[in-house]
Amino acid sequence: MFDNLLVEKYRPKQIADYCLKQGNSIKQLIDKAKESGEIPNVLLVGSPGIGKTTLAKIIVNELIECDHLYINASDENGIDTIRSKVTNYAKTKSLFPIKVIILDECDGLTQDGQRALRNVMEEYSAITRFVLTANYKHRIIPALQSRCQVFNITHDVDDVTRRMAHILNEESIVCSEDDLKQIIRDNFPDLRKTINTIQKLTNDGKIEIDDSSNVSKLVADLYKLIEHGHVLKCRKLAIKNEHVFNNDYPVLLKEMFNYIDDLPCISEDKKKSQLTICHDFLYKMSFVMDFEICAYSCFITLSKC
Repeated sequence: MFDNLLVEKYRPKQIADYCLKQGNSIKQLIDKAKESGEIPNVLLVGSPGIGKTTLAKIIVNELIECDHLYINASDENGIDTIRSKVTNYAKTKSLFPIKVIILDECDGLTQDGQRALRNVMEEYSAITRFVLTANYKHRIIPALQSRCQVFNITHDVDDVTRRMAHILNEESIVCSEDDLKQIIRDNFPDLRKTINTIQKLTNDGKIEIDDSSNVSKLVADLYKLIEHGHVLKCRKLAIKNEHVFNNDYPVLLKEMFNYIDDLPCISEDKKKSQLTICHDFLYKMSFVMDFEICAYSCFITLSKC
């Protein structure tokens, strides 16, 4: 049905199409960039699929006139990349007042690479600026953070809903309001995954969601097992239904967090304890190798609460 990937077809090319939460400090960055034609060193932080790379490219292609270099720092993550590729580009003059180096997924740089980048940012600050993106701010050394203006990217659900409705309209895809809300809820704030889910679920120009693709229902079933003391069955149920949440256990735990937060029938103290448990295990997933085991450990801990 589709000539190409919707996620690329509808990747915003201008700031007007970008879903940015009202009141976000990035608005000030955008306004100043339009007015002055330049930017400071910037660190854009946010979860995968939230639009960090897209915003970085909008900055260099629309907001300011500049030459720019794009580097995926998770692939080219060593000190040699900084010493050669980055430094050589940073020290050359441009026809424009400044040029910009985008270091995407900068939290993938080695510690030596990050330390080497400090000096480059300072030495060539008169002619070169940096836009860094990262999924995890804590993986960026403090010395780099202090050399940048740090912005956390967040979205407003209503803006995301309008953007998805626009895509559905452009592609002539029929989708009920409830189904669209569920797709957004299951994937928020990951816009990339939201759009990919829309494309995956589209059949003959229509989206129909059944229980087999409902993350919310799966979480409700898991929580019911936890509450009735059948926690040993949770792991089997989660593994059996990994296709429902695309094997993305952080998404599953986040949905569990939201489910517990909405529960009206448990005490406030119990709710606080269980929400804290979900938060702690979501944080641990930034470090562990096996997400499934981490999620199962979360279920066991919840059952003890």
